Amino acid sequence: MHKSTRISAAMLVPALAVALAATFQPVATLAGPPDTPSTAKASPLVAAMQGELDRSFKVLGAQEPPAYFMGYTITDTQRAEVSGSNGALLSSSENRNRWLQVSVRVGTNTLDNTHKVGERQMPGGGPGSGVPVDNDEEVVRRAIWLETDDQYRAAVEALTKIRSSKEVKADTAEGKAPDFSHEAPHKSFGGEVSFKLERAPWEAKVRAYTKTFRESPDILNSIVTFSALAQNSYQVNTEGTQLQFGQIRYRLELFIQGKASDGMNIERYYNFDWVDPKDAPGDKEVAAASATLRKEMEGLVKAPLNEPSVGPALLTGRAAAVFFHEVFGHRAEGHRQKDITEGQTFAKKVGEPILPDFLSIVDDATMKKLGNEDLLGYYQFDDEGVNAEPVTLVDHGVLKTFEMSRSPLVEIPHSNGHGRRQLGAVPVSRQGNLIVKSNKTVTNAQLRAKLIELVKAQNKQYGLLIDDIAGGFTFTGRGQPQAFQVQPLVVYKVYADGRPRYRQSAIHIVGTPLAALTKIVATGDTPEVFNGYCGAESGSVPVSAAAPAILTSELEVQKKQTDTDAPPILPPPGHDLKSTKADSAAAPTGGAL
Repeated sequence: MHKSTRISAAMLVPALAVALAATFQPVATLAGPPDTPSTAKASPLVAAMQGELDRSFKVLGAQEPPAYFMGYTITDTQRAEVSGSNGALLSSSENRNRWLQVSVRVGTNTLDNTHKVGERQMPGGGPGSGVPVDNDEEVVRRAIWLETDDQYRAAVEALTKIRSSKEVKADTAEGKAPDFSHEAPHKSFGGEVSFKLERAPWEAKVRAYTKTFRESPDILNSIVTFSALAQNSYQVNTEGTQLQFGQIRYRLELFIQGKASDGMNIERYYNFDWVDPKDAPGDKEVAAASATLRKEMEGLVKAPLNEPSVGPALLTGRAAAVFFHEVFGHRAEGHRQKDITEGQTFAKKVGEPILPDFLSIVDDATMKKLGNEDLLGYYQFDDEGVNAEPVTLVDHGVLKTFEMSRSPLVEIPHSNGHGRRQLGAVPVSRQGNLIVKSNKTVTNAQLRAKLIELVKAQNKQYGLLIDDIAGGFTFTGRGQPQAFQVQPLVVYKVYADGRPRYRQSAIHIVGTPLAALTKIVATGDTPEVFNGYCGAESGSVPVSAAAPAILTSELEVQKKQTDTDAPPILPPPGHDLKSTKADSAAAPTGGAL
């Protein structure tokens, strides 16, 4: 099973667990412009890593079994985070560390120590270890030497087990593909990045932003987190690759919690992402987002539960972006096509239509922006030293290829730069910037009119407008149904007879991918971006998805599981007087479309 974690409109990581950073005023300063071109000198770290790599490979490459590939990565991380709750400061911190990961492959690229036998995946590297932040060559090389020795011994043990068991295990044709691809080496030395941040202004801001949420009795808890992250990556391998590149990201996250009368937990979330301090959101922009979250929460805690149904639905762009990430994106990751335990939904469908012919999908990790929006899934090189490149996955409905790491397929022998991981994990093929394009577009107003036409044609009372999605998960393993479940946060009923829209709650979108993807009948004309963190086998990685609003002729929803805990007996402090506000669930409501 693949399971994404969460972040705003998509099931992509716990909103508050990841916090990557932001600024309303440009309080952070960079050592240079974001993603400085490769005009810098190589760090002394690169020389230290290369020296130890040459020394180790000369010896370990002559052992039995021989190491045929080795690679070192050191990631230098500077992080600041300020978090507040309900008008008070929760935490404020800044730290810096370096993390070493060593890859040692023994045997040959056709069969090495990472080969999966049946349901058992052999380790392709350890979690790594910390190294000093000082550029002391002798100390750094000593840390690399010890980690290399550990990884070589583990690789030899794994290969011995694979060789002894492989002959008695059934395998698929794709499972017989080589374990590792040969790739051209890259040499690039970009500028190292860092930031300078005064945390005191942010401490005042998170207090102020969370204090405003206390004005609503329906908001039980609020957390606002600002974070700044500067990461420099240094990579060398025995193919000749030498890389040095850095990236800075800022994030501001707004998170509130409430509870319906039946005990159902309700959460609303919004995030701002940027890479240049001058692009930070202003106070007015944050206030507007906070007001929207509050209004939605006050409506959702009173909204009636939606019953299970199947019928037409309209997903706004952000919701559609998450839908494609979950339903299509994970099934287009290359490593799933060769794994006998995976459902391999699309493994044999290259060259076949899987979407309506007006839809195309590109994963382009080289895109820094879409319009004015920064894309969180941008990167220059992946975690296996391969340069990022645009990949057309679907062209006018026809599946063309997959997102590939250095774990090749029989028909796709090379990586296209999608080997990604969280620190401490082993890279596998992952999404970057998943961009959905359409040549059958209408305005959002026309799209809503088409929704009502579908409702009438199917003799339904209403269709659904899905305005925001918290996330979800999808089963990709062969042992489970090939199904997905996505959790909408803001849902409206749109009636065929012209009655005002009414807000609903407590539903999940469910279905199977091959059926769901073919039900899309039209799209809007304005793409919207979702930025988040996606959790899968190689940990949590930053991703983006972009799509226009989509109209589907058939979408199935089911009731969400409720909580047995009732709301608090007393209202929050300061809200003892009964509210005179009208029940927002009983009144007409607006929406994005």
